[in-house]
Amino acid sequence: MIFDLPQNFINRELSWLQFNKRVLEEAQDRTNPPLERLKFLAIVSSNLDEFFMIRVAGLEQLVEAKINKPDSAGLTPKEQLNQISQVTHKMVKSQYRYLKAILNILEKENIFFVKTASLTLEQRKFVEKYFQDIIYPVITPMAVNSSHPFPFLANKSLNLAILLESGKKELFTSVVQVPSVLPRIIELPQVDSRHQFIFLEDIIKLHANEFFRGYSIRSIAAFRITRNADILLDEEETDDLLKEVEKSLRQRKWGDPVRLEIEEDSHKQIKLFLTTSLEISSEELYEIEGPLDATAFMKFSSLDGYDYLRSPVMIPQPPKALFNKDDLFEAIKEKDILVHHPYESFDCVIDFIKQAAQDDKVLAIKQTLYRVSGNSPIIQSLAQAAENGKQVTVLVELKARFDEENNIIWARKLEEAGCHVIYGLVGLKTHCKITLIVRQEDDEIVRYVHLGTGNYNDTTAKFYTDLGLFTASEQYGEDASAFFNVLSGYSEPPIWNKIEAAPLGMRKKFYQLIDNEIAYSTPENPGHIIAKINSLIDKELIIKLYQASSKGVKIDLIVRGICGLKPGIPGISETIIVKSIVGIFLEHSRIYYFKNNGDEKIFLSSADWMTRNMDRRVELLFPVEDPDNLARVKNILKITLSDTIKSRILQNDGTYKKVDKRKKGLIESQLEFYQLAKERAENEEKICKTNKTFKPIYKK
Repeated sequence: MIFDLPQNFINRELSWLQFNKRVLEEAQDRTNPPLERLKFLAIVSSNLDEFFMIRVAGLEQLVEAKINKPDSAGLTPKEQLNQISQVTHKMVKSQYRYLKAILNILEKENIFFVKTASLTLEQRKFVEKYFQDIIYPVITPMAVNSSHPFPFLANKSLNLAILLESGKKELFTSVVQVPSVLPRIIELPQVDSRHQFIFLEDIIKLHANEFFRGYSIRSIAAFRITRNADILLDEEETDDLLKEVEKSLRQRKWGDPVRLEIEEDSHKQIKLFLTTSLEISSEELYEIEGPLDATAFMKFSSLDGYDYLRSPVMIPQPPKALFNKDDLFEAIKEKDILVHHPYESFDCVIDFIKQAAQDDKVLAIKQTLYRVSGNSPIIQSLAQAAENGKQVTVLVELKARFDEENNIIWARKLEEAGCHVIYGLVGLKTHCKITLIVRQEDDEIVRYVHLGTGNYNDTTAKFYTDLGLFTASEQYGEDASAFFNVLSGYSEPPIWNKIEAAPLGMRKKFYQLIDNEIAYSTPENPGHIIAKINSLIDKELIIKLYQASSKGVKIDLIVRGICGLKPGIPGISETIIVKSIVGIFLEHSRIYYFKNNGDEKIFLSSADWMTRNMDRRVELLFPVEDPDNLARVKNILKITLSDTIKSRILQNDGTYKKVDKRKKGLIESQLEFYQLAKERAENEEKICKTNKTFKPIYKK
């Protein structure tokens, strides 16, 4: 059986576009509240921005370098760009059609976006004052002529192209940058009970003549440029990775244009002026029927006073195992603790570091940081721990895409506080999530470890689904110490007790686990693999899964985003089902289940089944062994696989179809998990109150 033929794979970029289409379907779904739909629509735009800045830009560079090597699915870079353009143009048209429908619904709720022609006299006075007092002093119009070349406009900046006519009937062009320092959506004085808003660019258009006295304005069009934003680092040659990343960040703003968005029905001369000046092809031009840059609706979707137009807030609950416990170390020492975010509060992770920083018995804290929040309490606790005289070692990954600048700021703050900061490893991104706390207890040293599938970020922990494991196991402690020694020094990787690490042995470990399923599988007792991941694109791992399926192993894959595996190929992938769940929360946890002839194995990880995770990143894979935790993770997989409301099934042609709810019943896994967390917390509270021991440690 030939498994590696191109027709057996789905192109990575087209698969990603299918994921974004699933997000767009949530914006279309009328069962979602209107402001929730608006949020999904903004996410679609944000996703597309990054897709163009990184993936499309990379393909264009390959085309320019005349590299025609086809991918796993047999498509050359040029063929991929052509198909991406076709799919994305259709997607954007659908996106703005849905936007129009959502805004119509909001109008029924007295929320209006108004054009300047509809302003009342009072609103016109407000807009005039706002322009004169706030907008006018900030703007600098830029002429474009033989003396003034086309300005270098920043990546993702919103601009106005203005066609001017002089008294001699000569035509000129100018560019005005819409100030990103000002709010994009501005609230107007209310009319009756109407809540009305206007876009910043519309106010500028209304008063644009004040910038061009002596000229008449023939036409104005809003436009937006997306540039290549990938960072290329020569890590081998640099002496200071921090400075090299900072230099590359400055270059990111000025990469080559890869997309031009412009208002539909713009004057043909403006369109020609922009496409010529920016060297934009017709495939890279997107004519938008509506306000450019729909990411502005993300913030707007949180509009005060309209909770009934959003999904009900799911408040993170205190974890059952930590309920009423004021000493985290004692609780962890009793038993391994599994926490399911965001259904269970991330506060326990924050408190783990905070308590360690203040505990006189703690000698050392070691932690990896990939993405942290803008005002991270974990960073503050690490800094305080160092100031309290503890040995604090932090690996800050400077190459975390689009978080580089934030991580540089935190790295410097930690160094100033006295922490030992490591800036990752040459040629690798450190993507794993691990914390080690070393504590002196009586005559012994006890090591407490936290391992997670998601970042140490208190903001994203509120809407990313992730799993975390606390343990005081001696074997985990030994592994954690050895792992940090590998990261910080010249130590050779040991033979691990519990964990497995990439890029050293994780790929081999997965091969062994899949091979075991093949070996154990019989027609009467087939093997079973379940993987819940964000992406599946590694060709060799896909081939391994094909081999397992061809031998009768049942394979259930829950892949949120990209999936290069093609199900339903006769003799190759007939036993494979691929599901994707897109809901209120972003599915982010990585869970791997292997039936293992009845001796079930479950692992959690920071790694997806992608080549970069296996070969170019530092990742960790760790087992769940406590019987209660094992049963709980199995139940998480069971509920996830049972989802019929937010679940879609991958078809053989690369498209996705919703599950038939009539056959399966109505189950929304994310709501089920929240309900379970809430019930556990309420039960624990009842028990504690009955025993008169209730202490509300975590805010509900």
